[in-house]
Amino acid sequence: MAPEARSPGLIQRYREELQVRHYARRTVKTYEQWLRRFLRFHGRRHPREMGSAEVNAFLSHLAVDLQVSASTQNQALSALLFLFRELLELDVELEGVVRARTRKRLPVVLTPEEVRAVLERMDGVEALVAGLLYGSGLRLLESLRLRVQDLDFSRKQLTVCDGKGSKDRRTLLPTRVGEKLGLHLEKVRRLHQTDLAEGYGRVHLPHALGRKYPNAAVEWSWQWVFPQTHRWTDPATGQQGRHHLDPSLIQKAVRRAVLAAGVSKPATPHTFRHSFATHLLERGQDIRTIQELMGHSDVKTTMIYTHVLNRGPLGVSSPADLL
Repeated sequence: MAPEARSPGLIQRYREELQVRHYARRTVKTYEQWLRRFLRFHGRRHPREMGSAEVNAFLSHLAVDLQVSASTQNQALSALLFLFRELLELDVELEGVVRARTRKRLPVVLTPEEVRAVLERMDGVEALVAGLLYGSGLRLLESLRLRVQDLDFSRKQLTVCDGKGSKDRRTLLPTRVGEKLGLHLEKVRRLHQTDLAEGYGRVHLPHALGRKYPNAAVEWSWQWVFPQTHRWTDPATGQQGRHHLDPSLIQKAVRRAVLAAGVSKPATPHTFRHSFATHLLERGQDIRTIQELMGHSDVKTTMIYTHVLNRGPLGVSSPADLL
């Protein structure tokens, strides 16, 4: 008689429920980490034995003892609400929670001269990625997850697929970046052809496309624009392919370039995105267009860039400059 199959554990069921609802992989991983921390905090008791008091105690611990930011506390709250309300179908009240302080921070923005100085001190693939961050207003992972089919050189635009909030959008493809990108893709295509000749050349496909279209993973249009140097091996199937570049490579390259350029601002790859929006505003581009290019759901998010302009949105000058 065949042994009875073991029922999946809490964390596995939690992970699967998130995946069924098409949460992003990074979100699934982050939520799972919060669940593990919550269980450790309460001595690994089962959540069905806990409720609002335990949730409130954990969230207050994050704010009071660990002094996390408001966004971090809200992230933990979202993970726990999903656990209780969606997986366990239990109601949770959030009365008496000590809320982390919300700090309003203005984005770090480089001047055009500072952007030029940083980009001039970068080369190779890192310089191409940084050029897209500034020239197209992309987030770092959005640029690294670009596929060949997302680029439209004739229309000078690119498509961000499944960006933040699972949204697609189109944005600019700068001419000066596009020319270098075309040369880069020639090298990537030769690399892909070599992989195919050696029996490899597969990439990970989103959702269930790999099952629906078994041969799509080796097609040129689905290849990463910025593939890694080394191939990965799927432990389940033994098949090899390539991931996109690791974000840390770009982060380190930007940091080195910022220091070499003598820029005193705490600039990161995301600073290029902030600079993209601010410089468009300074040149008189309307806020709604910038909202669409940035992929913001609410124009209020885009409005933050009006606070970091060299002048006010109405062209207001300081009275001290009139003396």
